[in-house]
Amino acid sequence: MASTKLIAPLHISFYNPISKFSWSNSKDTVFPSKPLTIVSANKAKRRGKLRYPSEKKKLKLQRQYEIDERNKLEGVWRLFKLEVSVDKDPGKDFLGVSDGLLEEIAKVLKFPVASMLPPEVFTVLRKSFDARKKEPKFVYTVNMDVSKLLSSEPRTLDFISDLEPKTGLIEHLTDQRDSGDFGDLISLVKNCKKNNETEGVGPRNHYGGSLVYPYARKPKVAVVGSGPSGLFASLVLAEFGADVSLIERGQPVERRGRDIGALVVRRMLQEDSNFCFGEGGAGTWSDGKLVTRIGKNSYSVTTVLKTLIHFGAPKNILVHGKPHLGTDRLVPLLRNFRQYLQELGVIVKFGTRVDDLLVEGAHVVGISVSDSIGNLESTSLKLGFDAVVIAVGHSARDTYQMLLSHNVDMVQKDFAVGLRVEHPQELINSIQYSELANEVQSGKGKVPVADYKVAAYVSGEYEDAPLSLGSTNRSCYSFCMCPGGQVVLTSTDPSELCINGMSFSRRSSRWANAALVVSVSSKDFDALNLHGPLAGVEFQREFERKAAIMGGGNFVVPVQTVTDFLNSKLPVKCIPSSSYRLGVKATSLHELYPPHITEALRHSILMFEKELPGFISNSALLHGVETRTSSPVRILRNSDTYESTSLKGLYPVGEGAGYAGGIVSAAVDGVYAGFSLAKSLGLYKGGIEDVLGKDQNVGFFKY
Repeated sequence: MASTKLIAPLHISFYNPISKFSWSNSKDTVFPSKPLTIVSANKAKRRGKLRYPSEKKKLKLQRQYEIDERNKLEGVWRLFKLEVSVDKDPGKDFLGVSDGLLEEIAKVLKFPVASMLPPEVFTVLRKSFDARKKEPKFVYTVNMDVSKLLSSEPRTLDFISDLEPKTGLIEHLTDQRDSGDFGDLISLVKNCKKNNETEGVGPRNHYGGSLVYPYARKPKVAVVGSGPSGLFASLVLAEFGADVSLIERGQPVERRGRDIGALVVRRMLQEDSNFCFGEGGAGTWSDGKLVTRIGKNSYSVTTVLKTLIHFGAPKNILVHGKPHLGTDRLVPLLRNFRQYLQELGVIVKFGTRVDDLLVEGAHVVGISVSDSIGNLESTSLKLGFDAVVIAVGHSARDTYQMLLSHNVDMVQKDFAVGLRVEHPQELINSIQYSELANEVQSGKGKVPVADYKVAAYVSGEYEDAPLSLGSTNRSCYSFCMCPGGQVVLTSTDPSELCINGMSFSRRSSRWANAALVVSVSSKDFDALNLHGPLAGVEFQREFERKAAIMGGGNFVVPVQTVTDFLNSKLPVKCIPSSSYRLGVKATSLHELYPPHITEALRHSILMFEKELPGFISNSALLHGVETRTSSPVRILRNSDTYESTSLKGLYPVGEGAGYAGGIVSAAVDGVYAGFSLAKSLGLYKGGIEDVLGKDQNVGFFKY
């Protein structure tokens, strides 16, 4: 007999796994359970590898169905793509369960009275704002705790019993980690240690690993670079008991902030303490984006985000669809991170440049360091280590050269170059939100400050392209979009000029900026007669020097309106205002790059106009030059051990090594490398993937 979905009278169902039926105190709620299945003796004997593939597949699906049926009333159900209109939502800063969201949940459950659903049993896992549709909406992903729901509102039982998983809409979770119920990196490592500290090598713990300490002394590890990958690798290794020294050529965030202030106000560039170098890496004085393409809900990404929260990031980074910190929040977070590392015994050396590796018999045994502040009397020191983690950023060109002198395996890597475009933020709000634009209120309103992400694919031959290029296909896309931000200088050499964008947490600036870039590869390097592993570095330098000349020196940035760039017109004297604080000069940016790259940029701008009508505007100003979108090299390493393929004891990680792009993916790479090195040193024994899942950092990532 089919169950009848009535809110009253109240009934409670009981399930007997032995009986053919389940029953309750309501006559209308009797429903058949799964019947007993009888198989032939022949089939019963064919087990494991002896089963036919078709039988294995059928059995797997059958078992999955049985598990789902048995556990439907347990664990967590995850509900995706719950859309709430702007007028029914409290706004971007509200991350709880509103009445409007309860209405959408009730529709999924087919529960007739939304107000009877207890809000406390639902957890907002993700909240984003989708302005692509005619009616912009907030879109939610929600976890539903079944046990709590049934305890609070038993009349939902029949409705939950009828729930079925639907790909991309409804999912039933039984793994504790799948439901998000796991901690930060510190608690993860401590749990690994706690379960094994008595026996050394013991049974596999909840996280899949065990520990052993074979050395009479702590193994010594140097981590070079205090960006995300270096910080997180240091944290893992220190928690496991290694003697870690964190070496950073730049300055701590407090002094780095003063050095950047001197650059912006007095044009004084400190070559080792600037927008690229210093505590936290290049991402510190950028937008603080925490978006990633390696899986928002993966164990590793969530672990990194929870670790950032531990050190002071707001909890909403776990929920926002496009999490972002801003420089103002990153500075105190990094200070807390550093202090914790020092409490663990990590020696942090700022203002210290790694000049060379100490190598004996194809094995790294230490590093040679010197003072990077510019002290003429500085002497080089040789420091011995059991392993060296190279976690530098993509602007550490002298480090690449040093590694090449040791014949470290390195290869060219594709990256992207282009220009940074700036619009009035009000224009972007209007393009994206239409009549809702007034709700932005400089970052304080109901809807988020409008951003955009556009991509195009350009293929074909260009008139003036070198014959060696042939028909080259290129990806064209917006990169590192900074709503309510400003254009900043990222040069590390006075003779070169390159730029980036940054925002503070409120994103309240009058401008919106983003890089418009096209992919370049070895074909482009060859066309300029640039060869070898560092050809991409020289390619970058070529156009950074050219941009510096076009700007007239003194860090003045060359600019051109979008309309003049498209029409190859000479620059006009009257140009739109710019957020760049060191001055701009109207120039012919269409002459900066080779014609085939310029044409690709033009095609992409025309395509972006189709996606964002109004993008091509007299108020849109292009700035040159954007070249450091990702590392131009990849330092080859073993995919399982993370160790260099050419030098034992050397571990290249993060963005500078060519294995990440952005704060989160770099941090994740540092975590995996930290676990792998800890395992190599005998501090950890177990499967790394059992702890954090499969590493998805496979090379070039876009923001």
